[in-house]
Amino acid sequence: MSKKESASADVCEVQCFDEEKVRSAREHLPEVGGMARMFKALGDETRLKIALALLMEKELCVCDVANILDSTVATASHHLRLLRSLGLAKSRKDGKMVYYSLDDEHVRQMIQMATEHLQEDKIRDR
Repeated sequence: MSKKESASADVCEVQCFDEEKVRSAREHLPEVGGMARMFKALGDETRLKIALALLMEKELCVCDVANILDSTVATASHHLRLLRSLGLAKSRKDGKMVYYSLDDEHVRQMIQMATEHLQEDKIRDR
C-alpha cells in the first residue's frame, strides 16, 4: 500500500456526519483537563516506572525509588511530588522516612490495565 493509499484509508471519502451522535457526544463529554494532566504525568517514562514499582511493591520510601531509578533522591522526590499533586500517589511520614504508594484502587487498576494491554499486544504481534 502506498503512502497516499494509506493516508486515504484513514479518512472518510465523503463529508457527512450523524447530527444526533455529534450532539450527544458534545453534551456528555466531561472536562478533560485533569485527565490530560494525569496522562501527561504518566507519559513520562520516569514517572511511569515509579508508578509500576509502586504497583508491584505497594509502598516505597523515596530512597527506594531513587535506587530503583538509579537516580538521586532529589530527582525521585521531584517525580513523586508531581504524582502526589496530581492525585496518582499519596505519601505518609513515619519518623524521618517518607513512604509513597499509589493513591487508590482506580490508579492501581489503570496502571495494571495498561500493563496487561501491552502484554496482549506483544502476544498478538508474535
